[in-house]
Amino acid sequence: MVSNTRVTKSRRARKKVNAGRKRKNANNNNGTTPKFAIHQEEKK
Repeated sequence: MVSNTRVTKSRRARKKVNAGRKRKNANNNNGTTPKFAIHQEEKK
């Protein structure tokens, strides 16, 4: 049987991973660095 301490640590670790999951997924998919306006075609 698993100790209460190990159960608590596992719960906390799971909560830490899942907290803010929507934001974390968005950051992983799109990155956190903004797109810079480099090498844009000049407007005439």
